[in-house]
Amino acid sequence: MADKRDIRRIKKRISLRFGIDEAVRVAFTEDISMTGMFIKTPNVITPNSKIIIAFVLPEGSKVELEARVMWAKKVPQNIFHLVKKSGMGVRFLRFHSGKDAFDAFFESIVTLPQNVAGDSKPCAGKYS
Repeated sequence: MADKRDIRRIKKRISLRFGIDEAVRVAFTEDISMTGMFIKTPNVITPNSKIIIAFVLPEGSKVELEARVMWAKKVPQNIFHLVKKSGMGVRFLRFHSGKDAFDAFFESIVTLPQNVAGDSKPCAGKYS
C-alpha cells in the first residue's frame, strides 16, 4: 500500500538521544521529513507525549527539539531487529537549537540521487 502522506520522507540513519524531561535514551532514525521522523527504538513512549530529541548533524551542528509522539509500536526485545516498524513516529513541535542547520541538511539529502531511489546511507554523528 502506498504512503498517502504528502510529506517527503527520506530514509536516513542518524544516532540520537530522546526522553521526556531530557534526552537520555539512545536510538536511531529510520526516516526523516521536515516535520517529523521515525525513531527505531525498543523504548517507546506513550503516544501524545511530548519528548526532547537531541542529535548532531554530519557537519557537526547540534540540533535539539521538542516533538510529540504520534504513534508507537512496542515489540519484545528479542525480536526488535526483526520487526520493520518497531519504534515511534514523532512530529516536530519546536526547535530549541539547530533549526537552520537541520533545514539545510534536509534540503541537501532530498536532492541526493541515492535518496530518490530510497537507498539509505548511514549518517555519522553522535550527540555528546
